[in-house]
Amino acid sequence: MTLTSLDKEIIKALQQDLPQTLNPYETLAQQLHLSEEALLEKVRLFQEKGLLRRLGAVVRHHQVGYTHNVMVVWQVPEHLITATGHHMAARPEISHCYQRPTRPNWPFNLFTMIHGTSEAACLDFVQELAAETGIQHYQLLTSLRELKKTSMRYFCESPAATE
Repeated sequence: MTLTSLDKEIIKALQQDLPQTLNPYETLAQQLHLSEEALLEKVRLFQEKGLLRRLGAVVRHHQVGYTHNVMVVWQVPEHLITATGHHMAARPEISHCYQRPTRPNWPFNLFTMIHGTSEAACLDFVQELAAETGIQHYQLLTSLRELKKTSMRYFCESPAATE
């Protein structure tokens, strides 16, 4: 697929923060002098052609009142891993939930990132999850500091321009 100058402008725009409006794609489309439908059709085409794999949000949880977080690693029996993972991932307090292989000195296979308004709220939630799931073997890994969160940025240019 050859990218047009409009395609490149759309790609650049999608790499930026979305407008903080009730209809961010409509606002973005207006900025690009397109209809919202035309913009969304381009996004669908980019996905179909493999140019765009996903759109994701970077949530700055401290700015929305979630001042504490903790990574909890759980030792979940293999026959329960899918159901437990789905149960935990459905909870709004959890932003990340994923399975990882165990190691000889590391028996934990389910990782969850939990956010709360206080340290006590996070700890209470962990105990609640343990009671709900019956998973009692876990460890809390606390963040020492928050690293810079940025999205990927790609430079769009034609191959001839690099010669």
